[in-house]
Amino acid sequence: MTGDNPQKGPEFNIPVDETGAVGTDLNVTENIVHRVSNRTFTEWYNEQQFEQNILEGKAYFNGLSPPKDPERHTPSKLLQCHRKASYARQNAPREGVPPKGLFWVGSAFEEDFIVPYLQEVIPDQLYVQNSLWIDTTISRDRTELRIRGSTDPAIVTSEANPLFLTEIKTTTSLDHLDEPKSHHKAQLHAYLHALNEMSDHSITDGMLVYGSRETFDLKTFHVTFNSEFWDTIVEWMVAQTEYEQDGELPPATPERDWECNYCSFKHRCGKANTPYADTGYTGLLPLFEEYDRENLTDYLDSRADAKLTPTLAHVFSDLTDTYSVYDWSCPRCSETYAWDAVDWDGDTSEPPVCSECLTDGELLTLSGPEPAEQQ
Repeated sequence: MTGDNPQKGPEFNIPVDETGAVGTDLNVTENIVHRVSNRTFTEWYNEQQFEQNILEGKAYFNGLSPPKDPERHTPSKLLQCHRKASYARQNAPREGVPPKGLFWVGSAFEEDFIVPYLQEVIPDQLYVQNSLWIDTTISRDRTELRIRGSTDPAIVTSEANPLFLTEIKTTTSLDHLDEPKSHHKAQLHAYLHALNEMSDHSITDGMLVYGSRETFDLKTFHVTFNSEFWDTIVEWMVAQTEYEQDGELPPATPERDWECNYCSFKHRCGKANTPYADTGYTGLLPLFEEYDRENLTDYLDSRADAKLTPTLAHVFSDLTDTYSVYDWSCPRCSETYAWDAVDWDGDTSEPPVCSECLTDGELLTLSGPEPAEQQ
């Protein structure tokens, strides 16, 4: 680096002299340690993804997708807990930290390893196509369903006619995986059904490929389209559509009970040790701080009237320069206080108290508005 190009120094707040040499009067190591963190990495990675989506003409991936119409379904969401599916489809605010690393590993595993591997092992005269777009409609019980999505790698002819599909999944361990997971098999069935409808030849077979993120071992399951199983999937779509058309919060119906422990909506659903249950699609949980920063800003950006709760204003105080904040409110006297006008250390186990009710000898804690009041 020369004195004509001192970009690196100022960017990291590391002093440089006239010759471009790094200054020795400040603790450079401490500066670097401060700059390299989970937050700065996440921000950098998000910006990389943002630019890449624009470069590839996929700017619609930047930010939340619009809420799904009741009749429209995505293959990757089929045959899951009805309530979880609706929360995701209607962009309810997600809880906890999103497993972005898992998505990145899954994509890299598919693109960097599985596709080249398939290119080596498939028969001559056949080719691998990264993905195929599907868009088809199904009529059932006076309900018109629409399925749209993009497949994983497909085996095609030299004319790009699909012959065989794959669905690639990564997992921590393959030890107890003796059969494909039902919602993964449902996803593959949706693609097979759609391509069979869209093609002038029969497409009935695919393969679920599970890869271990720890060992890179594979387990594969050959899947042939099954009409009875497909009827089960269509019935699930009809039920999901009817719940949303009727404005009804679907029942919580996990395939396995332990799935609730890993659900991004378990608190608003009522499957966690917090005082919330059966909460609708909109509104942030008051006195709740376990929201990921990016998920939170995505939610706030997607709804013009959305605001931070007082709790989240304390957790992400820098966001208050960009987003409005609800007031604290007392459930007894309805007194309200600006989020930063109350002396509170941010401990949600000991919420701030109402000073008005305190003078009456009562000790009532403050909260932000309930989700239903945040419309």
